[in-house]
Amino acid sequence: MRFGAIEAGGTKFVCSVGNSDGILEDRVQFPTERPEVTLAKVTEYFADKEIQAIGIGSFGPLELDASSPEYGHLTTTPKPGWSGYPLLPHLKRAFHVPFGLDTDVNAAAYGEAKWGAAQRLDSCIYITIGTGVGIGIYAEGRLVHGLVHPEGGHLFVRRHPEDGFPGTCPFHGDCLEGMASGPALEKRWGLPGGALPEDHPAWRMQAYYIGQAVADAILLLSPKKVILGGGVMKQAQLLPMVRQEVQRRLNGYVNAKAILEDIDEYVTAPGLGDDAGLLGALALGIDAWKDR
Repeated sequence: MRFGAIEAGGTKFVCSVGNSDGILEDRVQFPTERPEVTLAKVTEYFADKEIQAIGIGSFGPLELDASSPEYGHLTTTPKPGWSGYPLLPHLKRAFHVPFGLDTDVNAAAYGEAKWGAAQRLDSCIYITIGTGVGIGIYAEGRLVHGLVHPEGGHLFVRRHPEDGFPGTCPFHGDCLEGMASGPALEKRWGLPGGALPEDHPAWRMQAYYIGQAVADAILLLSPKKVILGGGVMKQAQLLPMVRQEVQRRLNGYVNAKAILEDIDEYVTAPGLGDDAGLLGALALGIDAWKDR
């Protein structure tokens, strides 16, 4: 059996076909343009694929209450043209198959729980630090939604004592995303992260903010694995700094071997690399077919 997967990002869409073992057989990628243009490409890709269901991990915010008439719509996204757009209803008109839907970061957390760094664990969090910042939560064997869905990228963080940068978030200014996202990094220092040397003070400051968010998430959610992905985290020197900052902030309070002795395995990079979100979307599609 074949299932469709859509990783719908604010910068790009990735579509794929895979099987129930988590094997991706084919994929296509294109920029996120106006909704009508982008979704026409999605529809064209899947038109001849003979898939049984489709899973979607999408940028948001999203309406995920299945009882709401706005279920599957984007809500307050700043992405031009997408605020309020009926993403899921549009695709349901094109394909008469079961659909699974969640946020892109929840999908990434689910992919890692199914086939990646959090296999055989009943909880993990996935934090992506890239164009935006998001936190996906998998707890007690299920993805977390609640009132809407987790928006951990907008956690309020303590400002670094040497940081006068106002932040880039259009809603909150100096929240986590406003201080630590890729665009914030570039605007603060005048260069993209990839152009900054390994010993640049930017990385210690990034670790300060990201480590703060990880420590807060550990205290609040007590996940069995913390996975850090996204383009900013591809700087090899950053992950060890974040681990140090997490330990410094927790200061021995959480008496767990995973934090005190094995933090290199506990706070880790994605086991699925850049495919975490896409494989999570595949898993959502498989679940939708099982629950049909």
